[in-house]
Amino acid sequence: MRRKFVAGNWKMNGNLAALAELEAVATSIDPRVDVAIAVPATLIHPAAQCAGFPIGAEDVHAADSGAHTGCVSAPMIKEAGAVFSIVGHSERRQGQGETDADVKAKAEACRRHGLDAILCVGETLEQREAGEAEKVVTAQVRASLPEGAAGDWLAIAYEPIWAIGTGKVATVADVEAMHAAIRGALVEVLGAEQGGAIRLLYGGSVTAENAAGLLHAAEVDGALVGGASLTAAKFAPIIAAAVG
Repeated sequence: MRRKFVAGNWKMNGNLAALAELEAVATSIDPRVDVAIAVPATLIHPAAQCAGFPIGAEDVHAADSGAHTGCVSAPMIKEAGAVFSIVGHSERRQGQGETDADVKAKAEACRRHGLDAILCVGETLEQREAGEAEKVVTAQVRASLPEGAAGDWLAIAYEPIWAIGTGKVATVADVEAMHAAIRGALVEVLGAEQGGAIRLLYGGSVTAENAAGLLHAAEVDGALVGGASLTAAKFAPIIAAAVG
């Protein structure tokens, strides 16, 4: 059985004072659940020093070094203390124009440097209403999947774009259907053993109130949590829901 994995994404939030929340989260972690939080690049080093659980980056550049002003490479985040990075979040795919090829290259950069990766996929509201959600998302999975994809370093996060930060949440039935489709695509590409070992996370307005239903849906191995990961008071109940 795949272990549950609850990951947080602070996005462009947080400061040194906010790191106290990480210490509070650490006291609430059940050993049966894997927990990690991605923080802004400026906080990776101090967060890794105090958290007591894995800290990651919210994004990484595909190149190891070079003329990429403002970007941060896999060797850099690793040196700072990160053990994973999120890649392909919709806010980068949409806001920064990242392609599936870009996302694949970023995941492969993580792999080259011994970092884990959480690879995000998801559809727009227009695509869902047009009945194209599964087609769009499974195409993203196939095109973004890095070489050497395996469950010991890669997780896939399904985040319907229309549910991120909006308060809207996909129904459990919709999540189960999408995760089944993603699992099918992974098995098709990687084979039953490898494709069956990669954990599938759900993200998109996950809260303490809806976490239990989502985390125990079929083919849901955990959650990628945005705003609710900023405070221990909101994040700890989601971790607890993964156990129940």
